[in-house]
Amino acid sequence: VQLQASGGGLVQAGGSLRLSCAASRIIFSTKTVAWYRRTPGKQREFVASITSTGSADYADSVKGRFAISRDNAKNTGYLQMNSLKPEDAAVYYCKIYGTNGWGQGTQVTVSS
Repeated sequence: VQLQASGGGLVQAGGSLRLSCAASRIIFSTKTVAWYRRTPGKQREFVASITSTGSADYADSVKGRFAISRDNAKNTGYLQMNSLKPEDAAVYYCKIYGTNGWGQGTQVTVSS
């Protein structure tokens, strides 16, 4: 599988970003798509996931602020991030469960 994450950038606290994860070489519609993030010195942590049937799960720290979605026709997953906080700053990675690899990640920076 090849994963291409994009949409990161610099945003002020309270702002929004939408991340995208384009997947190829995989039957995307049958897989769970997830987002993880990592900050320097810390392990990668779970952010959100969405199953093939659309069931979503979120880390407590992002519930009510982030929304995960998918477009199977485009083989793409999304993470809408609202009300961003400085502690949300990290490199965000998408992951297709059941496959190897993480892709290159996309940097999110939140200024206070």
